[in-house]
Amino acid sequence: MISISNLSKEFGVSTRTLRYYEELGLLKPGRDEWGRRCYTRKDHAKLKLIFRGKRLGFTLVEIKEMIGLFDKDRTGIKQLEKAIEYGEHKIIEVNEQIRELEALREDTLQYLEEFKVRLLLLRGE
Repeated sequence: MISISNLSKEFGVSTRTLRYYEELGLLKPGRDEWGRRCYTRKDHAKLKLIFRGKRLGFTLVEIKEMIGLFDKDRTGIKQLEKAIEYGEHKIIEVNEQIRELEALREDTLQYLEEFKVRLLLLRGE
């Protein structure tokens, strides 16, 4: 069993974050005889999945659904199917963001060059 403070230190998050994940149903820690939260290896593994999902840009709702699927289907098939579905949608979103950023970069470079030319003209250079 792992305490909330030890788990928060290990993952570099606040205890409030862990309690929030509990409120959302992502984690379900047990309690010791004094009522303190006690996390298991399963909670530890879920937390790794939560942070991996967040790093990949998934919402907490999506992460909760994917984690919950493993409890319903211990083979992991449904969880993987859902992860693939969400992953494919995420790739589409990322590609669109890349296109938008590339367009922004090109616009910015164009304006920058125009500004440099204007400055040279104003300075008489």
